[in-house]
Formats: sequence, C-alpha cells, structure tokens
Amino acid sequence: MEHLRVLEELEQTIIPSYGAVTNQQALHMPEWAEFNLQPDSLYFNDGQRRIDFVLVYEDENKKEGHKKSFHRKQMRKRQAYQSNLISRALQLEATRTVLDEKCIFVKVHVPWEVLCKYAEIMHIRLPLQPSDLKTHDSAFGWIRKFFSVDKEIIKPEQDFFTAPFENDRLSDFYIQDKDTFFTPATRSRIAYFILCRGEYAIRDNVKKFGINKLLDSGIYKAAFPLHDSRFNHQSQDPTCPNERYLLYREWAHPRNILKLQPLDLVRKYYGEKIGIYFAWLGFYTQMLLLAAIVGLGCFLYGYFTRDNCTWSQEVCDPNIGGNIIMCPQCDQECTYWNLTITCESSKKLCIFDSFGTLVFAVFMGIWVTLFLEFWKRRQAELEYEWDTVEFLEQEEQVRPEYEARCRHVVVNEITQQEEHVPYTTCGKCMRMAFCTSAVLFWILLIVASVIGIIVYRLSVFLVFSATLPRHINGTEAIQKYLTPQAATSVSASIISFIIIMILNMVYEKVAIMITDFELPRTQTEYENSLTTKMFLFQFVNYYSSCFYIAFFKGKFVGYPGDPVYWLGKYRNEECDPGGCLLELTTQLTIIMGGKAIWNNIQEVLLPWLKNLIGRCCSANRSEKILPRWEEDYHLQSIGKLGLFYEYLEMVIQFGFVTLFVASFPLAPLLALINNLLEIRVDAWKITTQFRRMVPEKAQGIGAWQPIMQGIALLAVVTNAMIIAFTSDMIPRLVYYWSFSVPPYGNHSSYTMKGYINNTLSVFAVSDFRNESKPAFHPRFANQTTCRYRDFRYPPGHEYQYHHNIYYWHVIAAKLSFIIVMEHIIYFVKFAISYIIPDVSKETKSKIKREKYLTQMLLHENPLKSVKKNIGSIADKFLKEADFTLRPKYE
Repeated sequence: MEHLRVLEELEQTIIPSYGAVTNQQALHMPEWAEFNLQPDSLYFNDGQRRIDFVLVYEDENKKEGHKKSFHRKQMRKRQAYQSNLISRALQLEATRTVLDEKCIFVKVHVPWEVLCKYAEIMHIRLPLQPSDLKTHDSAFGWIRKFFSVDKEIIKPEQDFFTAPFENDRLSDFYIQDKDTFFTPATRSRIAYFILCRGEYAIRDNVKKFGINKLLDSGIYKAAFPLHDSRFNHQSQDPTCPNERYLLYREWAHPRNILKLQPLDLVRKYYGEKIGIYFAWLGFYTQMLLLAAIVGLGCFLYGYFTRDNCTWSQEVCDPNIGGNIIMCPQCDQECTYWNLTITCESSKKLCIFDSFGTLVFAVFMGIWVTLFLEFWKRRQAELEYEWDTVEFLEQEEQVRPEYEARCRHVVVNEITQQEEHVPYTTCGKCMRMAFCTSAVLFWILLIVASVIGIIVYRLSVFLVFSATLPRHINGTEAIQKYLTPQAATSVSASIISFIIIMILNMVYEKVAIMITDFELPRTQTEYENSLTTKMFLFQFVNYYSSCFYIAFFKGKFVGYPGDPVYWLGKYRNEECDPGGCLLELTTQLTIIMGGKAIWNNIQEVLLPWLKNLIGRCCSANRSEKILPRWEEDYHLQSIGKLGLFYEYLEMVIQFGFVTLFVASFPLAPLLALINNLLEIRVDAWKITTQFRRMVPEKAQGIGAWQPIMQGIALLAVVTNAMIIAFTSDMIPRLVYYWSFSVPPYGNHSSYTMKGYINNTLSVFAVSDFRNESKPAFHPRFANQTTCRYRDFRYPPGHEYQYHHNIYYWHVIAAKLSFIIVMEHIIYFVKFAISYIIPDVSKETKSKIKREKYLTQMLLHENPLKSVKKNIGSIADKFLKEADFTLRPKYE
C-alpha cells in the first residue's frame, strides 16, 4: 500500500496540468494558456525543452462505469511505467486536452546526456566532418534538373563523413549546436527505444515492459512523435521548422506528379525506412517508363496490323466461318453454334496475339534483370548516403517482445558465454513446424477456393449456354459481344476478385498471429518472416486463377465423343478457336484494375473519412486553436506494420507486369499510370492524414528483393509457356512454314489461307454418346458433322479421332520454343548480372574514404596524441635523470 501511495503522489507531481499549478487551478485556466496561441509549438511550457514523444491516456477519474478496480489496476501500471521512465532520466510534462478533459497528454523530453548515452548503445552513426569527395554529374543530369525540386525551396543536405557515436570521443564529432546535432527523427528514435524498454510490472519473476504492450491493453490510447507544423500553412513560429509544409507543397501535392521526389528530406523527416520505400517506388516507376513505351508500341503494332490477320478474316467471312458449325461445348443443354459468333473476339485477339507479343515477352525478360541490377546499385548508393551500410551488424536491436520471453539459458557458440533465449532448440523446431503447417493449411484453403471458382465456371457455363440466344434472328448484335464464354469469364473474374479481397482480410490477421507466435528476434527478422508468409498467400490468391486460364483451361478436354470431366461431373472448359489468351487478358484487366481501385479507396478515402468524422464529432473544434500534440492525436495511426502493405501491393503488381505480360502488353503502361498516382497518394496520406511515424533505420527493401528476383526467374518460364500453350502463335507459325505451301510449290507464296479449316477437326454427329447429345434445335436438325478445336483424324480414317501428324509437329515446336527462349533470356540475364556490379566504383571509393577517415579520426589520432604525451613525459624524465646523475659522473 505504501508503494501504491508513493506512485500516486509521483503521478500527481509529474503530471501537473498547465505547468506548475494545481489541477483545480488548471481547470479554470483558458485552454491557450500553455502554448500561448502558438499551435505549432514543439516545446515544454518553458519553451526550452523539445517534445520528443507524446503519450496519451484517458483519466480514470473521468471514466464512467463500475470497473473501478480494473481502472485502478491500469493506473498502477501506468504510474509504475512513468516512474521507470523518470528513473531513466527522461523528463515528462502533462496537460489535459482543449476539446475533451478526459484525455491527458504526457510530453516526453530526452535530455542531452541521455541522447548521448543511448546513441552509443544503439550505434547511431553521426557526423564526423563534412565530406571532401567531389560529386560527379550524371550524363542525364540536365534531365533530372528539369524535373527536380527547386534547390532554393528545399536546400540540399550537407554531406558528412559519419561514424558510430562514442560518448568518450564527443570532441571528434562535428557538433556546432547541441540542439541540432541530434535531428528530430533521431531524437524520436531514441525516445521510442527507451519507451519500448520501460518496465511497468513484474509477474512470476518476469518483467513486463514496453509501450506497445500498454497500447494493446488500452492503458495508453496513443504514442507518437509530433509533426513539426501544419501541412497546409507555414508555421509563424520562428523556432519551429516547416519540413512537413515543404513536403506537402513540393512532394505530396498532385501538381508534383511529374517531379522527382525530395528523397533526402523524406529520409530526414520520416527516417530511412520510409525513404527507402519511396526511393524504390520512384525507381521502379522510372524503369516502368521504358517498358510502357515498348509495350504500347507492341500494342499499336497489333492494333494497326489486325486487318492483315488472315485467320480472323476467315472466322468473320460468311463463306468460310459462316459455313463452319462448331460442336457443343457442354452436354445436353448446349447446341451447335456458328464460328462467326467469335468474330469480334478474334479481331481483339489479333491485337494481343501478334509477333509484337513475342518481341515484348523477350524484352521484358531482359528489362526485369536491368531493373533489379540497377536497383542494387541505387540501393548501395542510398546505403552509403544514408549511413546504413553496417546497420544490420551494428545497430539493430532485439525486439522487446523477444526480450520479454527470454527465460532459457544457452551458451553462445561464438562468444562461449551464457545468454538468454525465449525457447530451447526443441521448442524452436516445434514452433517452426506449427507455423509451417498453419501456412500450408491456409494456402490449401486458397486452392480450395480456386477449385470452387472453377466449378462455378463449369456450372454457370451450362446456364449461359442454355439461356443466351444462339444466332437467332434479331440477336446477332448481342451475340457479337455476349457469348457464353465471355459471360462466364467476366462473372467468374468478378467473383474471384471479391473472394480474393475477403481472404486477404482474413489471412492478414492469421499471418500476424503466426509470426507473433514464431517470435523472431529482431524487427527485420519479424518483417521478413511476415513478408514471406503474406507473399506466399497473396501469390496463390491473386495468380492462381490466371495460372488456371493460362495453362490448364482448354488443355485437357478430350473430344466431343469422349470428353474429359472435372470431378467426374462437370465437363472441362474449352477455349475459343483462337485460344484462351483473350480470356487471360480479361482476367488480368479485372484483377489489376479492381485491385488498384480498391487499394486507393482503402488507402485514401477511409483515412480521410475517419478524420472528417472525427472533426465533425468534436464539438466547437473549428472555433478553438489546438496545440500541435492534440492536432496530431486526432489523425490516424499508420499501424504496426507501417509500409508493409504498400510493398505488398507493389510487388503483387510487379508480378502481374512480369509474369503474364505476354498476354497483356499494356500492363506496364497501366502500372506506370497507377504508380505515378501511388507515389503522390502515399505521400499525401502519410503527410496529411496520419500521425508522424517513428523514424526507423533500414538497409534496403528486405525480403522483397529476393522475392522479386524469384518472380523475375519465374516470369521467363511463364511468358514462354503463355506464348507456346496459351496463344495460337506457334500453331500458326508451324502452319505457315510447313503446310501453307503445296509440295513443289513456290516458296514465295507462303500464306495463312486455310489455317482455320486446318486447325478444326471434324466430328460425326452419330458418334455422340447418349449423355452427351446436344439439345435439339430446328436450325441444326439435319446436321451430320460438326467441328472442334483440336488436331485429330476425321471419322472414317484408320486412326479416327487420334491425334494427327500436325499435332505432334506443333507439340515439338512448342517445346523447342520454350527451351530456346528460356536459354537465350537466361543467358542474357546472367550476363547482365555479371557485367553490372552491385556497387558502383564511385560508391566504393566513398565507402573506403569514409572508413579511412574514421580510422584516422577515432583511432590513429588518439594514439598519436598518446604517443606524443608519452614522449614528452619520457623526455622530461630523461632530463631530470640526466640532471641528477651528472655530478656522479663528474
């Protein structure tokens, strides 16, 4: 009881409302008394100590309800936590809110001595001296200058040589002003590091600590660093910077959509982790420009040459396609249909299934390698410029959640010293086995949903085939655009997209729970583990339907007399006579477009609406001037995972752009347009709608790099297989070179005439099985034969309905094409990877120069001074010794 009384008195002393006055007096003071009508003030009441972090909680005495014991328990934990912060030499000051007296803001200040102590513990790199290396202008510097932000508005940051901070060698560091030596972002990082390790309870001899645990349990409502000003108005306070205002005006505003990003200011304000994301997104967008131009060129080539597409002309010709009657594509409910129904789809297919598609697929295989290799160089430059070269080895700390579970003692193999870990080797294996099983279970659940979509496609095709009119008088216009295949494809794509979004929301929580149970040691390991789980799920979720259409639909259908059934009940789907490429394009368009629209609604509209509702619910808010900490409190929190979902969104898009680009050459152009908006939308969101995030260090984009490299390798295979098995390019080439010229004919007369008739096999209606006979239709009452898409011998042949020689020629050509294309592209990819070094020569020189100076300043110079002191002492000793010994020798 005595301990509780001391803590309650301590809270009353460290939380005086509105300065050094009593609580009762404070309630009658005007709400502007503390910040003197300066809403962007970032200091304590004395105007000297900077606010490095803000904690928010609700006063238990103001809460309504009967859970007094629960509220008192929460108050004890908070009091213990704040007393622990004070014992760590942090300085706290508190005030009530202007709008609502229930909330109390605890402002945290980290003094200079504490900053120096924890900067050394965290191995933070700080300036030694200004850099003396000359910068070399790029060959395209004049282009960058045209699109860059005006240097008079956002002045370039001075470049320094840096080294891990050491408190004993404070004089060696470049300190002009103690108030500016540690940037606000660095101060916030140190404050958050201390807050994550502050204790608040001890239970079962295990310490409970960390602001995150207190936030999860509701003891604190929020914890955040402050923005430095309002985003839409320049601060009038001369002591307050205006970096947020500059970022909004020169970075987040829509008018800057074509400008380069001020990455140094982004990094300075939000930290390296945010900066590296926007650097990667900007670099990816710039590289997409080249892919978009080539893709647009290939699309225009197909568009302008579509009239020369002989096989499409044959489909639309009433004397050719009009006389071809196709076999039913389902049992009993379907009837015969005329080939000219697919005229419009064949014209569209000529745009995408052209020679330009092959060229573009080869180009994208090389483009993705150039993108990844040049990004490695750019990332190496940023690692040096932003002082993260040795981040993982020196600076990253253990997660507080990991520390809290360290109960087992083991011997470190390297240091041969005892250290505490949260689980034994056997326990770690059990955890990994459980996590792996859970991930596989959810992936199988996605596969089950894909199978459900396939069953839907098979069953609904029967409905559309029975209800949609088939070349009946007055409905030809409808049939040009609304075929059973098209209706099934569009409806299935929409349903698939809805299921994808629902499963995403469910699995997001499951993946976090699994990773929390896995208990990674550092934040980087945590994010990499979560990244792997989420991407595996998203990969199956987003791409499975595309893989089905590209590589399975229409490949195992048998023939009308002996069709193949799915699950023993549903007859497998068939492709149009021109192949499934157009359907794959439709699927990609719906998923990519729907995903972009949904993400923008989720990322922009929802935070904006929440903030708008919050402002509307705050009575008389517009009439009062609010301090900076209260303004920021009413913004949205970005959440624990930060930019994880932004990376995930872009990498999934990267997969669509590379994996299936052979079917949709406009994908890079759509991605480019989306990313130009995405950069500004993300910038606007974090600058205006969210609280300032805790600045974090990051060496690169983490696990996303190997994921993209895996996608790049897989993309070569998928695009080669799409051209070989999904498109109709290889059969057309085989026909063009092998069967289009009669024996002993003139080889200059190569033509595609007769291709459609050659690729459609003949089936006798009398060979239908009873359960497969089509529905009766008076128009086809006298039909004796029908055609179907395959290469089989006709009825009456010795090997009727067996594959003919053309089929084996096509199979051999497809396999040869895949092998040749893969080997050529892989050879070029590995050659490019070998030729382009991951770190440029200039960056290597800078790193060596910095290490040399660090060695000179922090190690060799002190040794020289020690040697000099030792030498002077020795000379003095010798002189004294010589003076005393001389008389004896005389």
